[in-house]
Amino acid sequence: MKYDVIVIGGGHAGIEASLVSAKMGAKTHLLTILVENIGLASCNPAVGGLGKGHLTKEVDALGGAIGIITDNCGIQYRTLNASKGPAVRGTRAQIDMDKYRIFARNLVLNTPNLSVSQEIAEELIVQNNSVVGVKTSIGKIYYANKIIITTGTFLRGLVHIGESKSQNGRFGENASIGLSKSLESLGFEMGRLKTGTCARIDGKTIDFSKLEIHNGDFPAPSFSYKTDVKNFNPIQLPCYVTYTNEKTHQLIRDNFHRAPLFTGQIEGVGPRYCPSIEDKVNRFADRERHQLFLEPQTIEATEYYVNGLSTSLPFDIQEKIIASIEGLENARITRYGYAIEYDYVQPTELFHTLETKKIKNLYLAGQINGTTGYEEAAAQGIMAGINAVLSLKKESDRFSNCFGDMQEFILRRDEAYIGVMIDDLVTKGTKEPYRVFTSRAEYRLLLREDNAIFRLIPYAHVLGTIEQKDYEKFSKDIKNISEAMEFLENATLTPSKENLALLDSLNEIPINDKCSPMLVIGRDSFDNAKLKKFNPIFQDFSELALDQIRIQCKYHSYIQKQYESISKMNEMLEVQIPEGFVFDGIPGLSLEVVEKLNKFRPKSLFNASQISGITPASLDVLHLYIHLRKSC
Repeated sequence: MKYDVIVIGGGHAGIEASLVSAKMGAKTHLLTILVENIGLASCNPAVGGLGKGHLTKEVDALGGAIGIITDNCGIQYRTLNASKGPAVRGTRAQIDMDKYRIFARNLVLNTPNLSVSQEIAEELIVQNNSVVGVKTSIGKIYYANKIIITTGTFLRGLVHIGESKSQNGRFGENASIGLSKSLESLGFEMGRLKTGTCARIDGKTIDFSKLEIHNGDFPAPSFSYKTDVKNFNPIQLPCYVTYTNEKTHQLIRDNFHRAPLFTGQIEGVGPRYCPSIEDKVNRFADRERHQLFLEPQTIEATEYYVNGLSTSLPFDIQEKIIASIEGLENARITRYGYAIEYDYVQPTELFHTLETKKIKNLYLAGQINGTTGYEEAAAQGIMAGINAVLSLKKESDRFSNCFGDMQEFILRRDEAYIGVMIDDLVTKGTKEPYRVFTSRAEYRLLLREDNAIFRLIPYAHVLGTIEQKDYEKFSKDIKNISEAMEFLENATLTPSKENLALLDSLNEIPINDKCSPMLVIGRDSFDNAKLKKFNPIFQDFSELALDQIRIQCKYHSYIQKQYESISKMNEMLEVQIPEGFVFDGIPGLSLEVVEKLNKFRPKSLFNASQISGITPASLDVLHLYIHLRKSC
């Protein structure tokens, strides 16, 4: 049997890739090692956070599943950085990891055009530098026009607990050895990364009276535009906070000689922004304590995840460490923490579509590309799935008239955090697990969580991944926002008796001179109810549209500057590089950049921007020297 698309791996990337492929009309098949573990949260039982919440909402806006699954399975919701500006706020939810897995599995199994089988992919079948199928461990061969690999930590996965090592992709599950060898034999540049997870402890053995309680937000923030916000009232279980101490740190220091991270047993590079507890104690020796969050894994709260205590120390040391922490003196470990090493493909091997450069019709998404986190994986998964189906337009009459003029789907850095992440990966590569942060985006004021749906819904409409009624609803909002901002930009508010009376009725500070009404609407004291009373044109606007208007008014000048910066960047990318231009000797360009420019000889700065390793800073320098040499 031949499929349009085969997806290998049932994690967060695989779910999004297979669901969007099927939704777009492709006959899709998902190969996964264990069907019951589709969507399993391997590490922390949470979705979202700073940067990661942005990705989750962007995936949701494109028609993905991670947001709606989370809203159906969450057990605590919070907005991180709530006191800061909207650009750096991040929605985060604790999830019932069992319910999440079951919900995701049932969603996959009940999706039209999508079939599933429980098998281990062993070998890619390649003909004329194009992948045509995959052979599984039981000898069965599946053929497809496109194949997407989303294997997470399973490629030659090696689990470490102290001196103990076992070949697993996740503790208790088989690693994928053959597929890794198959990729290696095809000439892909591969490396080794490491991540880890924390111990889980029995909830009834915790002394909660000694811990700080950490509640969710009321009302609870949601992730998906499909969620009925007015009736969204999920159960909000508390998390708890405790700390390591000097006894804890001494126990860890005394056992550095048994830590795989320091003995040379682990070769892979770990995540810089989520280090293990032994790494933190070693690197930050002056710290007296480290904060730990106890997070319930399910709504029954029978087990707690000790966030901040990732470790691969031996089980006996883990037990002593747990017992040294306040509130956990008698706590019993149900699952020991461990580190896992796995193979990844250097993402510079990919185009921006996530198709590999060496092998046609083969796409990679998730941790195989060097990323870490469910959200980063989901975002890559949906992009790989969309691009795999779009590429069928050239090969199948069934798709030739679909998706308008769109031939490939690449989001720019000014359009989405997804665009920032993929551009970072395929142009710069990575030597450590990559994580999205708001600081990675040059235009983060434009890439807020709150406007993800407005930024991306036009694409979802063309791709057919959003229902028509939702498209019409948000299109109306977009039209209302645009017209309102045009009106406000051209309006003037004077300190007339009528206007002063209006401000007084709104309990707002009066104005002394004429000004733009945006200055008043952008005040912290202004809310949607006041906005409706401010001018009749706002009466019938949705709450989402009113939110957008207030945010845009508050940050109007900064937003305009970012748009101007984008315009200048786009103009710069159109600059042609003179024939025979000499790259050597330009101050500010590294030898590696010069070598790549000489090798590929790009005709324009845009062409140069598509070369892996050519950074925005390099383009700025190159632009300056093209201008200087033209002037000479």
